[in-house]
Amino acid sequence: MTVSKEVEAHILRLHHAEKWPVGTISSQLDIHHSVVQRVLRQDGVAGDKLVMRRSIADPFVPFIQDVLKKYPKLTASRLHEMVKGRGYRGADRHFRAIVARYRPRPAAEAYLRLRTLPGEQGQVDWGHFGRIKFGNAERQLLAFVVTLSWSRQIFLRFYPGCSMPYFLRGHVDAFEFFGKHPRKLLYDNLKSAVLERVGNAILFNPTMLELAAHYRFEPIPVAVARGNQKGRVEKSIRYVRDSFFAAREWKDLDDLNEQALQWCLGLTADRKCAEDRSMTVREAFELEKENHLPLPDNPFPAYDRAEVRVGKTPYARWDLNDYSVPHKFVKKTLSVVADMKVVRILDGGREVASHPRCWERGGQIENPAHVKELEERKKEASQHRGMDRLRHAAPSSKDMLKIAAERGNNLGGLTSGLLKLLDLYGPAEVEKAIQEALQSEAVHLSAVRLVLERRRREKNMAPPVEIVVRDDARIRDLVVIPHSLSTYDLLHTDKENKQHD
Repeated sequence: MTVSKEVEAHILRLHHAEKWPVGTISSQLDIHHSVVQRVLRQDGVAGDKLVMRRSIADPFVPFIQDVLKKYPKLTASRLHEMVKGRGYRGADRHFRAIVARYRPRPAAEAYLRLRTLPGEQGQVDWGHFGRIKFGNAERQLLAFVVTLSWSRQIFLRFYPGCSMPYFLRGHVDAFEFFGKHPRKLLYDNLKSAVLERVGNAILFNPTMLELAAHYRFEPIPVAVARGNQKGRVEKSIRYVRDSFFAAREWKDLDDLNEQALQWCLGLTADRKCAEDRSMTVREAFELEKENHLPLPDNPFPAYDRAEVRVGKTPYARWDLNDYSVPHKFVKKTLSVVADMKVVRILDGGREVASHPRCWERGGQIENPAHVKELEERKKEASQHRGMDRLRHAAPSSKDMLKIAAERGNNLGGLTSGLLKLLDLYGPAEVEKAIQEALQSEAVHLSAVRLVLERRRREKNMAPPVEIVVRDDARIRDLVVIPHSLSTYDLLHTDKENKQHD
């Protein structure tokens, strides 16, 4: 345990001026007595004046030291159980301080300062910066940071996640920012770069290798638990937290990234270069670029890709949202290819829909043309179903509709009106009314309705009662043609003839 200079001065004053013993200082300042002894010993106080009263743990110290020598990482709680079994009666809180006093300390490790040639190396890492709101959705906010090892030029851009598509997009954006790229890039052992590692045997992520082959750079994962090997990007992320992100205000992700770009071009580039203090980072970067590798003609295709199944409704569900497609693609499997701005939906290699990307959740992103096309098809289908029902129930309606079409009348209104009359009066009456209207060349709905009303009055029948049923196509489009009851009379006659026989 370390204490401040003020506490050390207070300990020395109490001991020398007030003549307090070690135990009194320890209890009053709530500091372990070993710390008080150390401060006094450093001040030259003789050892015989620092003797403390005997502790109940003293007989167990040789045992504790022996066990810690064999098992230096053994926990204090396990050691406490072991000494309790050997007669120790002290509390575990005090015992933890005793174990800490005798636990072997690892030797301090010295590190060589890593030096690289200009243009030789860059270091890559993600930094976590909390979460970001997109309307009713919340996503992770991560910073993709690339630091050039020689010039210390920083690339910074924020993404709503750290999955492989964002990892690839970060590289593409970073290389476009630099104008070229270094020959080697250092990484942690993250899954986007390394799928598996056993010692020096490394299984790279295949997509990572495709990226490296496209840009001709060498990916180098650092040793496990050796973050110091890419300490420059680690330091850059701390610099981003303190110098850029702290207390910064921004409207959305685009605004944040625009501010990050200006920060990279301005403040960070005006720093002194660590490799040569006579230059700024901006000047060192211009020199370093001469040794960078050129970019290929086309950037690497860094897209989100997924296969989606379109259900009964013409929408492809992807990334928590529904994107409309033409109705003819229902019940089909399509491909989604998306970048940070646009979502494209493909059937094989052919694009069937394109939408702006939605970062919220539960959204329904529609192309008005898709909706209008489906409405027209439904309207047309509904009209055809009505005509088919009329033709089955009242065959003469086919002639009436044909003549009405030749005269330019509204077939939709005529069809729906005849269907209502069909429900009220029945197929037989409507058929006779249509025939009578055709004889007088009155091919309109009112003529059929007048005939039906006249026939009802002539038979002294009550007005028809409209029956409302639920809107179900299985009921609405059902056609029932009344059967002639004369056939039942024939059955009765046959039965009487058999009785006479």
